[in-house]
Amino acid sequence: MRLIRGLLAFLMALLALNLLIFLLVPEGSRGVVLFVEALLLMILIHEAGHFFTAKWFGIKVEEFFVGFGPKLWSTKRGETEYGIKAIPAGGYVRIAGMNPFQEPAPEDRDRVFGAKPAWQRAIVLVAGSLTHFVLAILLLASIVGFIGIPVEGPPLVAAVEPRLAGGVSPAAASGLEEGDQIVEVNGEPIDSSDELVEITSGSAGEEMTIVVLRDDERVTLRATPVPDEIEGERVARLGIRLEPPRETESTPVALWRGVEGTGEIAVESFKALGRVFSPSGLVRIGELVTGQAERSVEDPLSIVGAGRLAGQAASSENYDILLAFLAALNVFVGIVNILPLPPLDGGHLAVLAWEKVTGRKVDMAKLIPLTAAVAGLLILLTLALAYLDVANPVPDPFR
Repeated sequence: MRLIRGLLAFLMALLALNLLIFLLVPEGSRGVVLFVEALLLMILIHEAGHFFTAKWFGIKVEEFFVGFGPKLWSTKRGETEYGIKAIPAGGYVRIAGMNPFQEPAPEDRDRVFGAKPAWQRAIVLVAGSLTHFVLAILLLASIVGFIGIPVEGPPLVAAVEPRLAGGVSPAAASGLEEGDQIVEVNGEPIDSSDELVEITSGSAGEEMTIVVLRDDERVTLRATPVPDEIEGERVARLGIRLEPPRETESTPVALWRGVEGTGEIAVESFKALGRVFSPSGLVRIGELVTGQAERSVEDPLSIVGAGRLAGQAASSENYDILLAFLAALNVFVGIVNILPLPPLDGGHLAVLAWEKVTGRKVDMAKLIPLTAAVAGLLILLTLALAYLDVANPVPDPFR
């Protein structure tokens, strides 16, 4: 019952936070704020995976914190201290027996991590990464089930610009509305956004007869495109933003599409890791840092760059791309976390597998130099990418 009350309180606080975001944060910054919120929620769910599986197997959990550094707030419930720290760059669950330098209390010796069967320890270690794959499946399924997948067909009016080229836009003057589906222009059927743009761009000053579907009824409108400048080129425009029609799927189909999409992202994530840590990938990062190469949208990002990209997707109202990006981020984090390198969860899994195969206990203290080397490399790479994302960000792919 206490857990249910806690979850309800958390959901209410999350709802209140989102209301504040939309009331107080400028529209252009909402995507970044929502990304940070999603990131913290992702960390919380990851650590909850370790927490609940450890509790399930009777392992003592000493701390559950979001963030690092100085403690901002904490409370103790039972044997576990819960809290928030000042630097929102991660989180952790402290499980009894996982620190090689911390001697457990005599009364806890049967409840430490190392005292449990190997299969239980493996589940606790994998649970964090598993949450990321589940989140990715749900995010991708929500795109398919609620937003819909773009399909071929007459384009939809996503937005109408009230003004264009110093006057009322032709679209606004004609009565075009958001949600209209443009099915015919000058008596010719329209099957894609490209067709409409091609017709419009060459019809400056010429009145066009436009037929739209509005609430399942055909409505005929008239508009005259006006010249406007886009990226240095003069073209004729109506003053509308188009999007393709979308089709949604049932919940079972959407979930299966989520599974398929997560698998595809996982394959691409492994390829991306191979590229980044290959000799050519490391040389590429070095060239970017020293200013010898131009940044491209295919270069790796830090959290700073990922937040900017999320904000750009939200600002351009590409919410399906935003959700897909968050899904890809979850898959990438899940994969990185199970790589067989300390201090990652995968490093602990590798030790567990070694002990199971050889029957010999690993002295975790002897792995400290390797742990420090891996952590140092990851920190160095993170700082380099963060510097690039501030000094030389990737181009906006939504322009």
